[in-house]
Amino acid sequence: MNKPGRLLLLILLLTNFTLWSDSANLYYNLSGAFGSFADPNTGLTVFPTLLIPIGGNLEGMGTAYTAVASDSGFLEANPSGSSTLEYEELSFLHHAWIADSNIEGVIYTVRFNNLGIGFGGKFLYIPFTAYNDWGERSSRGYISESIGTFNISYNFFSNYKFYGLAVGSNLKIAYRNIPATIYPDQSALAAMIDVGLLTRFNLFKTFISRSKNISVGAVVKNLGFPALDEPLPTLITFGVAFSPIRPLVLAVDYNLPVSLDPVNYPAEQWDIATGMNIDITPFLSIQSGFRFKGDNPRISVGSTLDLEKISFIVNYNLDLSGRLNPMDKFSVEAKLNLGDRGRLAIQNQVEEHYLNGLESYARGSLIEAIKFWEIALEIDPTFTPARDHIKVAKKELELQREMKTRLEIKK
Repeated sequence: MNKPGRLLLLILLLTNFTLWSDSANLYYNLSGAFGSFADPNTGLTVFPTLLIPIGGNLEGMGTAYTAVASDSGFLEANPSGSSTLEYEELSFLHHAWIADSNIEGVIYTVRFNNLGIGFGGKFLYIPFTAYNDWGERSSRGYISESIGTFNISYNFFSNYKFYGLAVGSNLKIAYRNIPATIYPDQSALAAMIDVGLLTRFNLFKTFISRSKNISVGAVVKNLGFPALDEPLPTLITFGVAFSPIRPLVLAVDYNLPVSLDPVNYPAEQWDIATGMNIDITPFLSIQSGFRFKGDNPRISVGSTLDLEKISFIVNYNLDLSGRLNPMDKFSVEAKLNLGDRGRLAIQNQVEEHYLNGLESYARGSLIEAIKFWEIALEIDPTFTPARDHIKVAKKELELQREMKTRLEIKK
């Protein structure tokens, strides 16, 4: 190795050593810098697991996913997303959260035309050991929280010209288990709902694609009765996503916590999440995000490897509650693509008949063209271009008949 190469290697080693060895000072300095944004109402709600993302593109984009909701991550971002997903999916997720606490998750979603249905669950477990005044172990076990979710949504008014207005809801059951040997009477059970809206449209679009380049979403999350006299972390979120060019998606979420008991349990302050997704190749994309929340901002980075039938998503997010060495907040998702239930094949059939009709129309065979377009409408009644062209062709046939009648009268 030449001298410049050795010098560069030495600098990298020293920089790396300094970064890890001074991570405590780094965290201390950052904590001080953001200390003025501290929220005095933090931690007044129950079931914090509801607010912890379990991975996937949702987490990679910094949770700015309300208006994106393009895969199984919709279940935690926007319940209306299941009625607009392209594929049936089954996802398995693992999130190494803080120290030896972990979150496991599974999500299944399927769409029947404009109807979407999903099921999901996530499980947080924390090993806990208690010691008495003499240093002897008095109890040992796991503190855990489990969330089960059933989702249903429908995309109203969907047609060729209008994406539709998707409306969805989640019914969630949460259970916290704290063994009595650790702390008695602290286990809890709660039920809650999420309600969401989602639509997409084109605006300032610079590329040719069927996909819309702007999405807008709104959600009310974790609406329910208190558990153990503590309120749930109810949240109202508004999201916007914009694709200025085909490979890039930018997203912003505005989160507003609300309290159903503001006197005894005032709500936390609002926060903002931002994120982006860039498609590097047809099979590789990267995500990043930043969430500004009080005195604990979070940076997220992630990558998706899409192998057609299975995708792998790896994320890392860093905030002031995690560590650099060893790394906390690391998540992995394996997502199975179970197909589109024949929707693409049907779409191709419709387009084939539509194009055949255009060819017949160009040759002057109007009746034949109308037949092709009618077949396209039988397959997909919402394909309005075929209906519009049928009207034009029939009007032209009427004009031809009128012209023929006038010529016969003159003769």
